[in-house]
Amino acid sequence: MLPLACFCAGVVLCAFLPQLPSWPLLLTVLLLSWPLWWRTRRLWLLALVAATLGLAYAAWRAELRLGQRLDAALAGEVVQFSGVVRGLAKPGEFGVRLRFEVEAVDNPGIRLPPLLELSDYRQQAWPAGSRWHLSARLRPPRGAANVAGFDAEAWYWSEGVLATGSVLKGRQALGVATDWPARIDRLRERVAQRLLAGSDEARAAALVAALAVGAQQTLTRDDWQSLAATGLTHVVSVSGLHITMIALLVAWLLRRALRHLPPLRRPLWWVLGGAVLAAGAYAVLAGFSVPTQRSLWMLVVAAVALASQRGLSPLQIWLAALTLVLLLDPFAVLAPGFWLSFGLVAALVVMVAGRRAPGGKWQTALQAQGLVTLASTLPLALFFGQLPLVSPLANVLGTPLVSLLLTPLALLAALLPWPWLAEVAGWVAQLFWYWVDLLAGAPLYAVPHLPWPLLLAALVGTLLALLPWSWSGRALGGCLLLPLLLYRVPAPASGTLAVELFDVGQGLAVLLRTRQHALLYDTGAGEATRVLLPALRALDVGRLDTLLLSHHDSDHDGAAASLREGIKVGRILAGQPQFYPGAQPCRGGQSWVWDGVRFDVLWPPPAWQGEDNAHSCVLRVATVGQALLLSGDAPLAVEQALAARYGSALRSQWLVLGHHGSRTSSGDDWLRQVQPQMALLSAGYRNRYRHPHPQVLSRLDLAGITMWRSDHDGALALRLGPWQGELQARRAQAARYWRPLP
Repeated sequence: MLPLACFCAGVVLCAFLPQLPSWPLLLTVLLLSWPLWWRTRRLWLLALVAATLGLAYAAWRAELRLGQRLDAALAGEVVQFSGVVRGLAKPGEFGVRLRFEVEAVDNPGIRLPPLLELSDYRQQAWPAGSRWHLSARLRPPRGAANVAGFDAEAWYWSEGVLATGSVLKGRQALGVATDWPARIDRLRERVAQRLLAGSDEARAAALVAALAVGAQQTLTRDDWQSLAATGLTHVVSVSGLHITMIALLVAWLLRRALRHLPPLRRPLWWVLGGAVLAAGAYAVLAGFSVPTQRSLWMLVVAAVALASQRGLSPLQIWLAALTLVLLLDPFAVLAPGFWLSFGLVAALVVMVAGRRAPGGKWQTALQAQGLVTLASTLPLALFFGQLPLVSPLANVLGTPLVSLLLTPLALLAALLPWPWLAEVAGWVAQLFWYWVDLLAGAPLYAVPHLPWPLLLAALVGTLLALLPWSWSGRALGGCLLLPLLLYRVPAPASGTLAVELFDVGQGLAVLLRTRQHALLYDTGAGEATRVLLPALRALDVGRLDTLLLSHHDSDHDGAAASLREGIKVGRILAGQPQFYPGAQPCRGGQSWVWDGVRFDVLWPPPAWQGEDNAHSCVLRVATVGQALLLSGDAPLAVEQALAARYGSALRSQWLVLGHHGSRTSSGDDWLRQVQPQMALLSAGYRNRYRHPHPQVLSRLDLAGITMWRSDHDGALALRLGPWQGELQARRAQAARYWRPLP
């Protein structure tokens, strides 16, 4: 077992390295060290050899995938190519997203990644398995880089998507693909459409389709948020839980059927083979996604181990399944589902292995739920930054209702053309949603961003608490887990300002924290649940004393409404308060001091009339030795008026560039009066406005001002105090070999 465990550890380690090691060098080291182990037979040396082998294997696979990435010269360019739609297209609010497998490129000198994720903002129909010739503007996969939140780049890499793009006009249909994946996708699409029409309640029908054929795109964002709030997301995703339950159900039916048939040789093989085939068929029908494949391989290993009757322990079977999954897909370790699925299975394995005497059904169920909750605490805190306190209660009914009743009904409704089956499945789905809605309003326990020593302590504590040792060992494990629940991010010292310019794409959102207060300047666009709320939880901000909305523009206030639903806000200051209920006007001359840090509003003046951008609140925040200036989208005319009024009083070492680096802001007079040493830019990666403008870059360069930009560096964190400011770029902090460099 030790060599397999160390091999897996080596594979896991590779995924989190900032640079990819040389796999030929690692293999050379292995060849040189093998005779030494053969002679000494030291256990620690064998473990080191196995870990090095795992690291070399993962590095080799990673190098192959890196060789398929989009050529940097093609980023932002229009490319013409043909291919086939894989899976089911996902319609959204602004467009349709689809997976596209490239078959041929018009220009023979251009090489594209084999799998793309494309967005069609015209919302055209993209039938599953259809072939097209189209034009698209491509770019490398890019996501926001913040202290916490969804890591799109890690997800794309783990899914094998090495380029994204937007579809342009002029697509041409080329018929349909005839290979088996395309035929299965078309079958899934037909079944999904039939199931969606089989119930009068759209929400229930969407859940039935998601469980039957993996059509999760039919669930709304609100549905997913409700599931996350109750800890029931895992029961909707087709993965280990449902595949295992289907396999167990088929195995039970086969065992009962074999009792009434003539005796067969090796009946266990028939039962296990039928169970694996049923699980495989369900995995294929559900889209054979990466999590589904992972679950199927785990089941295959367990079935082979049981059929061989070699007396392998559950832990050995689990480790063998883990090794097989990492051999087939070493990048699976970047998916939160990988840790949740293997962690929860490990908890159940420990429960079975540590049981000294059989318990009752209720005792076993409660013990299993307790161990699953314990095992999922660290992954949920690490990947999602919050723990749904109601999760154990929600799973008591939700998990068996979906796994034992709704999923079999959904599959029967998919396989049999009987409308009443879809109706019955819809009734059960409505019962499930009623249970979810009943508990979705329960409080969530926010977990801030944890330093690595606490993560290590929590990991050791989880293992000690799970293992069937003495009560003293479990008590020690519980003590090591407590810091995960009790840790709070240290507040800035008095007279110090902590600034976090979030990576919100083409928008602006800046958090300003003193020792006991917090102010958020703008919110960016979209939903606050995507970036702001996870980042605020990670920084341990549970309340905003002030939400300052510079002006009414979607890239500055688009997430304001959803932010107010997710966090307490004391007061709202706004350059255009008429657009926000309960807001107070932001007017020049307003001033206050928090914990030794001074906040001054410089613009707009009272009774000001002008275009929207000219209403932008201009805020200067100063400590004893440093100052930061924010101007929203204030145009050149406003900058000139402020320069004439305040002169050298505008001087600030740190400047957030106005209007995302547009040429309508950051004029020469403004820069001459502010005299910043550092400029911070918030803009979207390869945004359609092409911000920052070359004229602005030239002005900064001539003035000798260093610029940091969110589209290249991710979120920017700095501390201002009596000393010179300190800045950290989140993308550099979380450097990985598969992540684009700043």
